[in-house]
Amino acid sequence: MTIVTLISDWGMNSHYMASVKGSILRQIPGVQIIDITHTLKPFDIMNCSFILRNSYPDFPAGTIHILGVNTEADTKSPHIIVKHLDMYFIGADNGVFSLLFEDLPVEAIELNIMQDSDYFTFSSRDVFVKAAAMIASGTPLEEMGTPHSKLKQMYAFKPVITENKIEGKVIFIDDYENVFVNIDKETFRKVGKGRPYAINFRVSGYDIKTIHTSYSDVAEGERLALFGSTGYLEIAMNKGKAASLLGLGLTDKVSVTFS
Repeated sequence: MTIVTLISDWGMNSHYMASVKGSILRQIPGVQIIDITHTLKPFDIMNCSFILRNSYPDFPAGTIHILGVNTEADTKSPHIIVKHLDMYFIGADNGVFSLLFEDLPVEAIELNIMQDSDYFTFSSRDVFVKAAAMIASGTPLEEMGTPHSKLKQMYAFKPVITENKIEGKVIFIDDYENVFVNIDKETFRKVGKGRPYAINFRVSGYDIKTIHTSYSDVAEGERLALFGSTGYLEIAMNKGKAASLLGLGLTDKVSVTFS
């Protein structure tokens, strides 16, 4: 059984999602379609990459992922297929793949297939689904296009590291308003070397000096920091909305100072 996932900025109140799903069902018999999300902000490839990179490793080999965000092709952003860990990722090379894989090894080809309509505004349905159907039927990637040697680069925020400090930024806020910071657990350990620390953000007087392991480690409504399943530092509240109550938004600075 072929598994196809969809991640997009189509929203829930338009025809786009249904049209793409219908095309998949028509072209790939017995397919299972998994919706990752369709509520990304328009053209938000940063959040697209964050959500997908933290979900695709849990899918089985052979899964086909269709990225329906900012899909219009041009000479600088061609349609491509990327193969990684025996999975396939189909989308426009608009920078999202460089964010998704960073330095991971990938194989990529630039698609050279005829689309299924004379319209050029709905690539997810007219190009990506056709490519997914060809993969599902066993068509070798080399028959679908030409090698694509370099992904378009878009650089994620990297933390600034000094001897006694890590300066990071907010890179994602989930629906619970948990705040994800671009400081991973390994960097925290490497720089901290077991020293005392304080996690600082825009609200003065709300420093956090302990890393917890679960949201329920503190009382309801209390703020906390932890390294969750993504491996990134989270600022959260037990059954509360950390982003709103602490005034944190995307790209806001969060720093860890070691003493």
